[in-house]
Order: sequence, then structure tokens, then C-alpha cells
Amino acid sequence: MTQALPQGKLYESQKLALWYFWVALALFGAQVLFGLLAAWQYLDPNFLYGKLNFITNRMLHINAMIVWLLLGFMGGVYWFLPLELGREVVGIRLARFAFFTLIAAVGIVVLVYLLVQYGPGNAFTLWFITEGREYIEAPRWADFGIVAVMAIFLYNVVATALKAQRITGVVAVLMFDLVALAGLYTAGMHYTPNISMDQYFWWWVVHLWVEATWEVLVGSIMAMALMHLLGTPRRIVETWLYLEVALVFGTGILGLGHHYFWIGTPEYWLGLGGFFSALEPIPLVAMVVHAVYDAGMHRMQTVNQPALFWAIAQAFGNFIGAGVWGFMQTLPQINLYSHGTQLAPAHGHLAFFGAYVTAILTVIYMALHQVRRPELPRFDSKLWKWAFVLMVVGIFGMSAAMTIAGFTQTMVERAIGGSTWQAYIDAQQHPWFQNGMVWRFVFGVFFLVSYLVLLWDLVTIGKGEARTAKEVGAHD
Repeated sequence: MTQALPQGKLYESQKLALWYFWVALALFGAQVLFGLLAAWQYLDPNFLYGKLNFITNRMLHINAMIVWLLLGFMGGVYWFLPLELGREVVGIRLARFAFFTLIAAVGIVVLVYLLVQYGPGNAFTLWFITEGREYIEAPRWADFGIVAVMAIFLYNVVATALKAQRITGVVAVLMFDLVALAGLYTAGMHYTPNISMDQYFWWWVVHLWVEATWEVLVGSIMAMALMHLLGTPRRIVETWLYLEVALVFGTGILGLGHHYFWIGTPEYWLGLGGFFSALEPIPLVAMVVHAVYDAGMHRMQTVNQPALFWAIAQAFGNFIGAGVWGFMQTLPQINLYSHGTQLAPAHGHLAFFGAYVTAILTVIYMALHQVRRPELPRFDSKLWKWAFVLMVVGIFGMSAAMTIAGFTQTMVERAIGGSTWQAYIDAQQHPWFQNGMVWRFVFGVFFLVSYLVLLWDLVTIGKGEARTAKEVGAHD
């Protein structure tokens, strides 16, 4: 059984979690802004050329996403861990030190990206500017910093569980996953001039680290969130969590093989990887069934409406983005033509939003309820509905636009043109591809507006509530 806090009281780790959430939201805005700049540069390559090039905007867009999601996850764990174990997190000072160190490191890296951007291909650039490796461009010193911060995070979780003499199924999965989270990231730090070997380990971070360890981490956080939000029995969430761990790692590790075919490994990896990749959506389907069942049992009623809707969006978004959109391009017969086209970012945008963004927003709304008006039986506002609808429409619009552009590349560049340089140019100039890029930008603007609405709601929700708990309860 978890221990409930007195109303209005927070553990120190929960106060720290709020810092994580607000910095994460700020970086979320940076991700959207730099993504929009990169999307416009697809339409006008001369825009900010020589000052803030496409490659820099794209790099900041992707790395801001990685960092803010990590901050959100860590904030989620620091929020729920004392509730799960019934005591304050051990090493809270160390946790604060790690937080400020991480924020300072992120600030330095961003300034280097903006002001220096790139350097000669030598060790100095590798260690202090950028590794120049797509998606994991952080310089080597920052890599060590990330691993150190994750090690402190793991220590706090393990030490708190030991001190509490209580290791629940959720916490056990969390500890196991954090070991993999810190360990797998180091795979991206091996340097070798052999491009195939380099890409081999690079995929461990880009695919396994993000798609396996992050999926299990967010599964642990959502398990704790569902117990507090809907009162879902522990035995149910832990059963699904164990199943998710088995299937995500069981299918994800070999599913990674559908990338290997493209870096010079034996041809059997295409079929082997494609088969196991096709199995990856199974745990996601289970999670959707679980969420629908939970919401139905509670007739869509809860004390925190925005958190409930973001939790449901997480289950469906995870299934559609990671499952359906991923499945569409991992079968060997399709992957042979579609790999590396705009279908990949279409899948990526929908999957990251559905699986991770929605989960973090669920936890943030739950935290704000506890901080601002814990006595209210219903934590609600009018604005969150606008943010929810606009953001979902924006992300689906961008993904649909990139899907159309990706199909054009698959057909014109790969199937008809045979992957020649001229075929690449033909695909880039095809009206379907160009219109896809235009609509991606339009829906990107849409998404930016929804982010601003969401941010304003998060800043104000609960503050303007003048009714007493008794009055709100009477209306309900």
C-alpha cells in the first residue's frame, strides 16, 4: 500500500520534481521552435543561411527533445517514488546537485551549438563541440555527464528502496531499467573509424536506448500514475508492466536488426529484424486495452480531467505512433524501399509524442493538482481542452504530411528511380513531396500555438479557482 501525503504537503523530492518539470517544459518550447525553423528551411534553404543553418536547427530540435523528455521522466520518478515507498528519497542533496549540474551542462552545450556549431574533424571537436553523429551529437564530456547524472539517479532509487525496506514490482522494474538506461547510452561513446562498426553501436543508442529503455521507464511511471489517478489495482498494472518488459526487450533487441541491413551486415538481418520489429506493437496493444478498460470502469470520471485525457492519449498515441506507423515500414518488403525516407520522421514524431510527451503531461497535471488545490475534488479548466485538441491535431497533421512526402520518396526515388542521385533530386522536386513539406510547416505552426496554450494553462490552472471544495463537490 502506498502512503498518502497530508494535503498541501510535499516531499523534498517532489519539490525537486517541479523544477525538473518547468525546465523540461521550457526545453519543450525550444524543441518546437528549432523544429519550426528547420521545417521552414526545407522550403527556403537561404533562410538564416550562414547564421543558423538547417543542420544546427535540426540538431537543437532533436537534442532538446531528448533532454527535456529525460528531465520529464526523472521528474516523474522523483514525484512518485516517495509515494510508492512511503519515505523521502535518499540523497536529496545529491539529486539537487545532479539537477543543477545537468542544467548547467545543457546550457553550455546549447551555447556551443549556437555560437561555434562545428569544428575540424579532430579529438578537440569530438570532446568539446560535437561528436557529429546524427541524433547523439553531444560532445564527449557531456556524454560522461549524462551517464554520471543517470548513475546518481539510479543510486537514489536503489538506496531509497533499500532504506524503506520495500521493493515493489514497479520499483524493481524501474531499477532494472535504469541500469540498462545508463549502460546502453555508453554504447554510443565507442569511437571507431570503421563506419559500419560505428553505426552498429550507434543504433544501440538510437533504437535500443530510446525505444526499449525509455518505453519501460515510461511504463513504470504510467503504472504509478494510473494507481493514483484511477485507483487501478497494483496487481493489474504490475502484471502489464512485467509483460511489457518481456515483450519490449524480447522483441526490441532482435527488432533492431532491421536497421543493420543498411550498414553492411549480413542480409539475414533484414528478415530477422523485420519479423521481431513486427512483434513490437503487441505490448502497446495490451496497454491500449488496459487504458480503455480503466477509463470505462470509471465512466471517464476522475478528480483530474486533463491528466485522465493525456493518459488515454498516451495509450492510443503510443500504439498508433510507435506501433502502427512503425509497423508500416519495418516489414522487409517495405523497409527495403522506405528506409531513410520521410516515413521515418513521420513515425518518430508520432511515436515520441504519443509514448513520451503525453505521459509527462499526465504526471505534470497530477503534480499541479497536488501543489495548487489538493482539497478540490475536481482539478479542471477550460483551456486544457483547447491545448489537448490543438496539439493532437498538430502532431497528426505533421505526421500525415511527412507520410505523404515519404511515400513519394519511396515510389519516385526508390521504386522507380532505383536510388540514384538523379532519382533523389526528382523525388525532392515532386509536387507531392514539396506540398508535404509545406503542410508540415503549417501544422508545425499549429503545434507551436498549441504549446503556448498548454503552457499558459499549466501556469494558471487551479490558481483562479475561487470555489471551495464543498461548492465544487455540490456541482458534481
